[in-house]
Amino acid sequence: MEFFGFTLFCSLGSGAIMAIAAGLFVVGLVLIIKGGDWFVDSASWFAEATGIPKFVVGATVVSFATTLPELLVSVRAAMNGSAQLAIGNAIGSVTANTTLIMGLSLVAMAGVISRKSFSLKGGLLLGAIIGLTVLSLSGTLPVWSAFVLWAIFIAFMISNLVEGKKSAGIEKKLVVEKKDVPVKIIFFLLGTLSIVFGAEFLVSSGKTLALGFGISEAIIGFTVIALGTSLPELVTTITAIRKKENSLSVGNIIGANIIDTTLILPLCAVINGRPLPVDKINLVFDFPVCIAVCAIAVIPTIIQGKFKKWQGFALLSLYALYLIFLILNETGVLALA
Repeated sequence: MEFFGFTLFCSLGSGAIMAIAAGLFVVGLVLIIKGGDWFVDSASWFAEATGIPKFVVGATVVSFATTLPELLVSVRAAMNGSAQLAIGNAIGSVTANTTLIMGLSLVAMAGVISRKSFSLKGGLLLGAIIGLTVLSLSGTLPVWSAFVLWAIFIAFMISNLVEGKKSAGIEKKLVVEKKDVPVKIIFFLLGTLSIVFGAEFLVSSGKTLALGFGISEAIIGFTVIALGTSLPELVTTITAIRKKENSLSVGNIIGANIIDTTLILPLCAVINGRPLPVDKINLVFDFPVCIAVCAIAVIPTIIQGKFKKWQGFALLSLYALYLIFLILNETGVLALA
């Protein structure tokens, strides 16, 4: 069983490994559920205490925390020379975040948002995905492209800082006692660690259990592993839905997607030290699908100034179709590339 790149329990029998995997699966589930509560509660408190809009907090602090799994997986893959895994993980996470996680959020809590705040960030997300696609058309992602994509990331962060500074004096602040600050910081960190480690336990033990029951590695890759690095965003969204914090959830997803495309992949190219090879299937299928789902999430919202439930249903349907096409391609029924 592998955790964060380390293989454990090699000398144990299959029965013992399955039992340990089942136990760790339960531990992972408990960690992400409880960690999600701590994480969302402390992030929401931080927004109320500072007067910064929850959308901005979700797009920055929360997004950085929930993209830790993607960052760890992609950077590790780049360092090991597995460039395709790094690209697939980042782009796959953006598609999963937008179709499955934002889709769930919009079905449960569609509503009005700040058009001014969302328009810029949504536009930056679309620009980042399209820019990444154009930069990869030669079949590689050049090292110099990192500076182009990092420019978008810097613009995203500046917009958040400016908006946060303007809103800090306008939004009604929560009365804060000094003794509460370290406690909330501790719970935010505990929530982050619980979600990250819980996700790792779920993915690793889930893969072990699936293989033990004879489920193919291809199917595991499309489900357990593909969703694994997006579990923090999923947990945050489900917890936010339960606590009716839609702005925090949507901000988290938009921010996480921008970080995936403008920070993680360029970092992988720099670490790799040479252009990252981009497979044909990425160019003809993965990138176009990613652009399409982001467009469905962003463009109607900018025009109408609000999210609609139909967007959520459309995104969830596209996620199901995306998985079906991936499986058909893997099994040879389709020949996308």
